Amino acid sequence: MSIDIEQKAIFVGANQQNQTSDYNKQLRIVAFGAGRTVALWNPLDKSYHGITQTLKGHESTVTCVRFIHNTEYMVSTSEDCHIKIWKFKGSEWNCVQTITQYSQTIVALGVLEGVIAIGCANGMVSLWYEHDSEDSTDAFQLGEEFEVEKNVLPLSLSLSKVEKNKYLLAVGGTNIHVFIYSFILDNGIINCKKQAKLEGHEDWVKSLAFRYQETPGDYLLCSGSQDRYIRIWRIRTNDLIKDDDEDENTLTLLNNKQYKFNVDNDLKVCINFEALIMGHDDWISSLQWHETRLQLLASTADTSLMVWEPDESSGIWVSSLRLGEISSKGASTATGSSGGFWSCIWFNKEGIDYILTNGKTGAWRVWSTTDNLQVDEHLSISGPTKEVTDIAWSPNGEYLLSTSLDQTTRLYAPWLFNVDGSKRDVITWHEFSRPQIHGYDMICVEPISDTRFLSGGDEKIVRSFDEPKGVAELLKKFVHIDVAEESAMPESAALPVLGLSNKATGEEDETQDEDNDEDETAAKNISYEIVTSLTHPPIEDQLQRHLLWPEIEKLYGHGYEITCLDVSPDRKLIASACRSNTPQHAVIRIFSVDTWLEIKPTLALHSLTINKLRFSPDNKYLLAVCRDRKWSIWERKFEDNTFTLKCKNEKPHTRIIWDGDWAPLEFGNAFVTGSRDRTIKIWNFNNETQDYTMLDSVKHDKPVTALSVFQTLINGKLLIAAGLEDGSILLYYFYDGKFQLLSKVSDKDTPADKLTRLRWSTMTRDGQYLLGAASSDNTTRIYSVTI
Repeated sequence: MSIDIEQKAIFVGANQQNQTSDYNKQLRIVAFGAGRTVALWNPLDKSYHGITQTLKGHESTVTCVRFIHNTEYMVSTSEDCHIKIWKFKGSEWNCVQTITQYSQTIVALGVLEGVIAIGCANGMVSLWYEHDSEDSTDAFQLGEEFEVEKNVLPLSLSLSKVEKNKYLLAVGGTNIHVFIYSFILDNGIINCKKQAKLEGHEDWVKSLAFRYQETPGDYLLCSGSQDRYIRIWRIRTNDLIKDDDEDENTLTLLNNKQYKFNVDNDLKVCINFEALIMGHDDWISSLQWHETRLQLLASTADTSLMVWEPDESSGIWVSSLRLGEISSKGASTATGSSGGFWSCIWFNKEGIDYILTNGKTGAWRVWSTTDNLQVDEHLSISGPTKEVTDIAWSPNGEYLLSTSLDQTTRLYAPWLFNVDGSKRDVITWHEFSRPQIHGYDMICVEPISDTRFLSGGDEKIVRSFDEPKGVAELLKKFVHIDVAEESAMPESAALPVLGLSNKATGEEDETQDEDNDEDETAAKNISYEIVTSLTHPPIEDQLQRHLLWPEIEKLYGHGYEITCLDVSPDRKLIASACRSNTPQHAVIRIFSVDTWLEIKPTLALHSLTINKLRFSPDNKYLLAVCRDRKWSIWERKFEDNTFTLKCKNEKPHTRIIWDGDWAPLEFGNAFVTGSRDRTIKIWNFNNETQDYTMLDSVKHDKPVTALSVFQTLINGKLLIAAGLEDGSILLYYFYDGKFQLLSKVSDKDTPADKLTRLRWSTMTRDGQYLLGAASSDNTTRIYSVTI
């Protein structure tokens, strides 16, 4: 039987690192660190496909990613202390070398054709050179390793080729100086020595960039520091060196010391301070020179990007363009804000300049300009920056909700129609709303209806949210999801300062100062106007501010943080459980959707945290799987919605049971469980014994962490998706009393870490079944399965 599995979408945020991204002009892709993977994305794709692939291999957060230009190589470094060299061959990236000799995080990376500079958290800087030899498979070999200075840790590195095989290396770190080294590359690293210590900065140096040599032997180096200043240094060689510092008549007030040194007998270098750029309000995080013009782009921790260029008449560097956000009052690194922009990318294509940057929410922003005056912002990509803990499809199967430890709940949907109502040729998935931006890590989510959902965070309460009119109209416009009672919806929602509960606009706080009232209301109503005037899915700025959902109710009762919840298929009952290591708290609480009140008594049986709760398709039973290795089935009494224990199994598995799911009604009264003991088991109700007995079991080489059963039979067979601890996704058929492996998702399309949740959508589009996957590698993925 042929089966086709295609990865439709990957959502993941960029890491908060200054050197986490780079652009490859030949392949037109951006590569950036996304959790422990390297994500590849074409920002200029006309159909806005988003991330196309994530490269697996690193065991921990990726810190730096760089393409070695004019070659097929890419280098990535990570907190797992490894450096990976990737090579592009045919149409895919393969890891050709892993450097494993370091025992500390790699924090800085500089690359040029034939040479790599690496800065390690133990204070060592090393130079690796490319060599072609028959006897070794490694592309790069260690040429030189040195310590910059005692107690100086490298934070930024930049390499420059001065002449044929003579190079300069600039090192910035936890020190106020910029250190300049010179070396010769001749089948190895020769004559590497420290030549100068550039003085001037007052804080750590976070970013360095050499400009290409427009006039041979006369070019620039820029350094950006935590002192909020950028310094530009001029580098000159041999005959271009001016000896005016030896002239006694020149002004000595300005500290314009010339640093002179010889690289070898033929090459003399002089470096002097050229310009100081002031105007940023917070740490400088990343610097980029323009490809052709004398312009410098700086991204900073105050969420701004500025383009600097020298004024034609005076030569003073002035800002010609400012992008980004006005940062919130008083939010800076000094007040503990981790906001701002991290890395920036600047490239030109067909006469248009593109500027890209990634912010603290993990999302990218893309601007384009032709003249530095008129700037357009483009649709970009977004995604969670920490482990994705849960996902849930809306009852109609049209959109997917996800929760993550980055304290957000996000809504993803396919972009099917253009603004004019015409069908799009290529269907792409996007984040259409961010219903909840919370102060606690988010753990679980479950919809009650197509316009209402529940979520549980690392707190003791469950919160419920209603869709605002703005989001409903957005989904109607681009996805053609119709909503029945649109008039009753609030227009939009906003999060009060220092609050955790999203309030609907119009619910004004009575205690507010009267002067603020008008401004507040005006600001809140902007949200609806902005959202309804969109011509494409929202960009990050709108997701953060204008697409929240108002909170309508809180459910209390649990003594510890919520771990799981479920809603009955008839949309009448909510079941929830919390963290626990005592029987007293390992109870299931049932709430009524109509009254939002708890229905007593609580369901007590388990002794540890309950991992998953699932209502059966006929609303009659509730399945609980638990860390204490038991499962229990509770039967519902429809008159008063109370539950009684129907069946329990003291030892169905030998380890923790991570997940369970019911089979569709047409199959019978049966459910599936998956456990850390690496097995999936299917249990069927036996009328004679009045108990559930095991029909079959299948064992894997890794613990089973996620399960989902498709809610209709396919040709009389049960379709089961299983996720393992290493990120593998397997599809099984169950028929004739046996599990049969149908297919395994290709390794290059699976997550790099354990699957936290798998969910089938109830809807099929063009004969394709949709499978949502949430993983600890920070990704939410959507697959289409055609059988």
